[in-house]
Amino acid sequence: MTPLGKHVDKSIKALTAAAVRAALDDAQLEIAEVEAAWFCNTRQGALEGQHGIRGQAALRAFGFEGIPIFNTDNACASSSSGVFQAYAAVKAGLVDIALVVGAEKMVYPEKRREMFEAFKGSWDRELADQHMKVLLSLGDGVPVSPEAEADASPERSVFMDIYAAQARFHMQTFGTTERQIAAVAAKNHTHSQHNPYAQYRFPLTVEDVLADRLVVWPITRAMCAPISDGACALLLGSETAVRRLGRGQRAVKIRGIGVSSSSNRDPKAYDRHLTRVAAQRAYEQASVGPRDISVAELHDATAFAEILHCENVGFCAYGEGGPLAESGATNLGGRLPINVSGGLLSKGHPIGATGAIQLFELVTQLRGEAGARQVEGASLALAENGGGFHGVEEAACVVTILEKPVV
Repeated sequence: MTPLGKHVDKSIKALTAAAVRAALDDAQLEIAEVEAAWFCNTRQGALEGQHGIRGQAALRAFGFEGIPIFNTDNACASSSSGVFQAYAAVKAGLVDIALVVGAEKMVYPEKRREMFEAFKGSWDRELADQHMKVLLSLGDGVPVSPEAEADASPERSVFMDIYAAQARFHMQTFGTTERQIAAVAAKNHTHSQHNPYAQYRFPLTVEDVLADRLVVWPITRAMCAPISDGACALLLGSETAVRRLGRGQRAVKIRGIGVSSSSNRDPKAYDRHLTRVAAQRAYEQASVGPRDISVAELHDATAFAEILHCENVGFCAYGEGGPLAESGATNLGGRLPINVSGGLLSKGHPIGATGAIQLFELVTQLRGEAGARQVEGASLALAENGGGFHGVEEAACVVTILEKPVV
């Protein structure tokens, strides 16, 4: 993984090279031992005009030639989707060793308008107005002061309006509070000070989060993931390859992986939320349940999203995500630490690379190599990575369950 931040002077090829080199060195592998690769990116077409062969261009520059290279763009779930595809190829016996790269440049100072316009590519453009009307109506009935509406930031991702509407719906339905949402942001910002890869590395209190600049009520800036550049590379190997290479002491196992897409569900049909569906599929494949998980990385593009997905993956009942966060149970040292990396909120959110970066953190945890943010006794880990929006929920979701190496 590369450090996350605003890497204006680094190209996609440079970020890719840094992550791939680190992954190969960690696994003690040569380029020639990689049999197939998946390259995951969402922005290069919109902001650089590189609409096709992104992976072939980035990986040829590093030295990969002749192998199958696939390009995966599935919004924020791009690299976790790439992992699912590579996992399937390895399990099918088509390849023994596969590479998945998530690489993203989102910061182009000279293309400020295009940077924010690019977010709109991750929903149904034809139905955008219709979907937005439905989403914004979810928050009806929650009083918002005229001052709050007037203070909303004019420059923001369209998804912040969607998350704000979902938050108001949750507040209206379950009584979730601004302070509970702020507790998530304060926790994740505090966690990130222990992560050398994080874009932001300073602690915040609940009061700091609430006092920050309003983006769109009830979401403040400190409750939102930043725009980030960065890359992450993962190597997937068959059990045969791992034994042959003698890497068993460091090889983390994919115990289960579930994928889903959105449906035309009623907003109150919580059990049909695509994240709940993906989680159930992952748990079933892994033969475990929510109570077995030691540490998790959840897709907190906003602080509210962590509350929602904590409920969706079964860590608590619907409506209890806010109180759970406020209780401290999801802090480092708590019963179920969530986003000890800093999460997307503070570690960073380079869209196409985000899912791989979540897995990077969990692999680090399961290897016992996370330093000051290490979760003691971590044995099973869960990553939840959503992407885009379609209807009343995300368009895609991947939930992955990992198991620590068995020596």
